[in-house]
Amino acid sequence: MGAQKSITQLLNRWGAGDKEAEATLAPMVYDELQRMAKRLFRSEKRSHTLQPTALVHEAFVKLVDVDVAWQDRAHFFSLAARMMRRLLANHANARNAAKRGGGDVKVTLDESAVSGSSADADLLDLEEALQGLAELDSRKAELIELQYFGGLTFREMEEVTGLSSSTLDRELRMARAWLKDQLTKK
Repeated sequence: MGAQKSITQLLNRWGAGDKEAEATLAPMVYDELQRMAKRLFRSEKRSHTLQPTALVHEAFVKLVDVDVAWQDRAHFFSLAARMMRRLLANHANARNAAKRGGGDVKVTLDESAVSGSSADADLLDLEEALQGLAELDSRKAELIELQYFGGLTFREMEEVTGLSSSTLDRELRMARAWLKDQLTKK
C-alpha cells in the first residue's frame, strides 16, 4: 500500500509541474507499464514491428504531455492502458494501409497475398467494437479498458470507478457479451 500511496503523491506533484517528481515516478511505474504492454502483445505476431518497450516509451511520452489531475495510481494506469490501446490501433491501421499500397491498386490472383494480418484485423475489429460500445454505454467501455488493457483488479476498478464489485461484475458480463456479439458478426 505504501508504494501506491507514494505513486499517488508523486502523480500529484508531477501534475503540479514538479519535474523531479516525474523523474522519480518514471522508474516506479516502468515495470508495471512493461507488464501491461507485454499482456497486450500476447496476441500479436512475433514479427510485430512495434515492440512492448517502444509502446511503453511512446505511451509515457504522451502521458507526460497530458494535462490531467491525477486521482491515483489506478487512474494513471487506466489512462496508460487507453494510450497503449490507441497506439496499437493506430499502428495496425498504418501497417494495413502500407500493406495495401497506401492507395495503389494491387492486382493478384492469390487473395491470401493481400489479406492483412489476422492480429491487425482482430485488434482493429476490437477497437471498432469498443468505440461502438462507448457510444452505446461509455461506462461499460471504460470498464473493459480498465480490466483488459489496464489489467486492473476488481478492487482497483472499485477505487477508480466507485462501483461495487457486484455492479462491476454485472457491467463487465454485459459488456463482454455485447462485444462478443459484435465481433462474431465480423
